[in-house]
Amino acid sequence: MWVKAVIVILLLAIVGTLLTTARFVVKDSSDKSRVLTALKIRVVLSVTLVAFVMFSYYMGWIQPHAAVPLR
Repeated sequence: MWVKAVIVILLLAIVGTLLTTARFVVKDSSDKSRVLTALKIRVVLSVTLVAFVMFSYYMGWIQPHAAVPLR
């Protein structure tokens, strides 16, 4: 159960940085590199999520399942 919680937290963090970046693009008129920094954070979070899912599968903490249940 904790694996799913970590995945959900990482997904929420990725969406949060996406919304923050969108706000910076629309409302921020300064020459600061806030958009680039937010993009870097989002890329790092995405890579972390993919690596965590792969590691969880390798360790046997999560298992794939069919989209349609087998009968």
